Amino acid sequence: MTHARGERTALCDLFDRLGPGAPTLCEGWDTADLAAHLAVRERRPDAMPGIALRPLAGHTASVQNRLKAKRSFPELVELVRKPGGVYGLLPFLDTAVNTLEFFVHHEDVRRAQPGWEPRELSADFEALIWKRVSAMAKMMLRRAPVGVVLHALHQPGTGGPRAVVLGGAKEATAPKVEVRGRAGELLLFCFGRQEHARVDYVGDPDAVARLKSARLGV
Repeated sequence: MTHARGERTALCDLFDRLGPGAPTLCEGWDTADLAAHLAVRERRPDAMPGIALRPLAGHTASVQNRLKAKRSFPELVELVRKPGGVYGLLPFLDTAVNTLEFFVHHEDVRRAQPGWEPRELSADFEALIWKRVSAMAKMMLRRAPVGVVLHALHQPGTGGPRAVVLGGAKEATAPKVEVRGRAGELLLFCFGRQEHARVDYVGDPDAVARLKSARLGV
């Protein structure tokens, strides 16, 4: 099983356990809203542009709300459980696009519940996440008000040097903040989940405060 399918399955299993109405880290959305979002994202190409483009967001929200009203929560979860649209036809595309998507949304649900703790990810999954974070960091951190250095902490025994990537404010004189954590935690940080990412910040306190409250992500 690919990591994309593993995260998809784990998220759907968690949906089943929690039911509709449980909180998530996605502002204004409960588990039913998130399940409807994921179903629309894969199965309604006409509504996909509105996920990223604000002028089209109204249509996407309307489609999502209609689907949520039309389908029971178990039906929504089953739509999410099996890759839909092009992701069902092209497994390599599911792996390329949905690995991080479903990891982040799985954590959006996990970390909105009381008593959560970070998961121990396999070394190969950590390596894959870090590879993607390294490639996407400058885009995800483009709105950061300060310079950012991501410092990946490797799992014990996996070897290799700690890796860094620069992002955020472009001015040479801008203060820089070093953000340290495991690859999965850095991914959540870059996706704007600063409050719930288990990372450490090193830098000027004012710069750290500005970075923690910044709007990050794609």
